[in-house]
Amino acid sequence: MAPTRVSIARIQGGSASPACGTCLALPRGVPRSSRYEPRSPAQGVLYQVVRDHYETFRAQAARVCDGAGLPRFVQEEFEGFLRCGFLAGGFARFQCRGCGLDRLVPFSCKGRAVCPSCGGRRMAERAAHLVEHVFPEAPVRQWVLTFPHRIRYLLAWDHALCRAVVGVFMRAVLGFLRRRARAAAGVADGRSGGVVIVQRFGAALNTNVHAHAMVLDGVFAEDGRGGLRFHAGEPPTDAELDHLLATIARRVRRLLVRRGVWDEDGQDPWAEADPVLAGLTGASVQDRLALGPRAGGTVRRCGASPELAALAVTRRGRVARTPTGSTCTRA
Repeated sequence: MAPTRVSIARIQGGSASPACGTCLALPRGVPRSSRYEPRSPAQGVLYQVVRDHYETFRAQAARVCDGAGLPRFVQEEFEGFLRCGFLAGGFARFQCRGCGLDRLVPFSCKGRAVCPSCGGRRMAERAAHLVEHVFPEAPVRQWVLTFPHRIRYLLAWDHALCRAVVGVFMRAVLGFLRRRARAAAGVADGRSGGVVIVQRFGAALNTNVHAHAMVLDGVFAEDGRGGLRFHAGEPPTDAELDHLLATIARRVRRLLVRRGVWDEDGQDPWAEADPVLAGLTGASVQDRLALGPRAGGTVRRCGASPELAALAVTRRGRVARTPTGSTCTRA
């Protein structure tokens, strides 16, 4: 067994540890508490699924392509998640000099892909930063851009391409806001702004690369007195959204052709680089199973109505997986 990592933090000068509620000076009327209740990661459904099936998943992936198996970074994400929040994975000891209270706080994995606790904490911190330090006092509208399956697959592999596509999206939206402000209010040189978050999964934790953009709902322009004035915009109409979407689709396809990744023949540039990950990603993008006895079948959804459950494919005969993750069936 590997040695447990232990970090000891002592609070000097009589001040209390952040985890101590006994000696901490609290506002009047706020009750003191010396109880610290850490989260229980083993109670989560996701943790139980990964704990019970990860080794099987890893072994099946290793059999797909001559034992190549999962990439190391994928294994590290899962293994870190399984240690996250447990004292056996390492902990910090906080001791209050005022009352001598000791508390052990387990380390977190700080993962970015699997762990909902670390991801949720990072999301909350970023949201607070945006609200308190980035966005001005102005209305904000959320714009969401989703992609066809084929483009989701390409963006899941290529981070530089994903950033370029997001740039196309944002330039189109900001240009749309400037043109509307010029036409509706005569604002000659309006400027807007926004923040884009790329989300890489869907509601079923399937691979679904899409973009959430928080954009100022209008433009700023000089007010003639050395300051700036915000000109709020009206909600976009369906016709305007249709036209904007067509513009984005045309520009994205032009970008993909220019980058040499839009192959009309359906060739997969990633299959040779990592056939296992390519197969898993391709199946996930299509909401299908890549491994196991139901490989090629659609994902079953718990709690679905009988009519919806009947649409899920339980078996498709003998399924042959291509290196790209697509499936062909034989009776």
